[in-house]
Amino acid sequence: MRTVGQKYKSRSSAAVRSGLAVLAAAALAAGCASGTGPDVPPAPGQQGAKEAAEVRAAQQAARVAAAKRWGLKKVPLTPPPPPAVKPRITTREGFEVDGHRESNLPPVFTTIPTRHKVVFLTIDDGAEKDPAFLRMMSQLKVPYTAFLSDYLVREDYGYFAKMRDAGVGLNNHTLSHPYLPGLSYARQKREICGMQHVIERRYGKRPTLFRPPFGNYDRDTLRAAKACGIRYAPLWNEEVFVDRWEYREWDRKIRPGDIVLSHFRGREDWKGTMPDMIRRFLNKVTAEGYAVARLEDYL
Repeated sequence: MRTVGQKYKSRSSAAVRSGLAVLAAAALAAGCASGTGPDVPPAPGQQGAKEAAEVRAAQQAARVAAAKRWGLKKVPLTPPPPPAVKPRITTREGFEVDGHRESNLPPVFTTIPTRHKVVFLTIDDGAEKDPAFLRMMSQLKVPYTAFLSDYLVREDYGYFAKMRDAGVGLNNHTLSHPYLPGLSYARQKREICGMQHVIERRYGKRPTLFRPPFGNYDRDTLRAAKACGIRYAPLWNEEVFVDRWEYREWDRKIRPGDIVLSHFRGREDWKGTMPDMIRRFLNKVTAEGYAVARLEDYL
């Protein structure tokens, strides 16, 4: 089996002119006496536009302050609105398994079809639980998607509940992070369906996204994932660490719609912290004109 490693009407003109002259004189006198003109409220549409502009200005000011606070070189770019019509997601060429299309198995992909300069940040496993990372992402308003494994998440389910409350998608990365192609179909299904149950029980929603550990899978993996309610199996096109980037493509370039992988890691595994990793990630994508969008908005 093959293994594959988003009005007035006047009575007479003269009478009206005379009356208007008297009213105008009275209004002018009143205005001069008070030091202000008449208090005329803006039209409803003007008021709404003014309030919306004020909100946008406040949000941008907060993003500028957050970028400075977290040591970014530039303010992260704002992504476009989610697409009204979701792109068609298909399996990347060379990533298929036998009977992939015929069995309607979850598509395996590394990039979302889009013309917009957006990328998608995904973070795997759940080993590091850094409160500073949560504060950073909340203040910067940067979206990301998590793929969780229970053997690590169970140390602090509450940490990931804070992510969920902030709108982060919590998705499936198996119970114990095994090399799935080395397991039987039944054991693969237990790993995937078991994590579905954990996420639903702990966080209230059954995931539809699944990422196989190490990016390794076979036909049984995708069959089991489908049986467990999985619709998509996103992989990645780049991976970001504290000190470097790694690329799937030969030219080492970011492309519109690319999915970027990182991990929940800290100083025990990296030469820095998760905020250090995010700083490296955002500095590069922002400098190249990319915004960070939410993966689930495009699926």
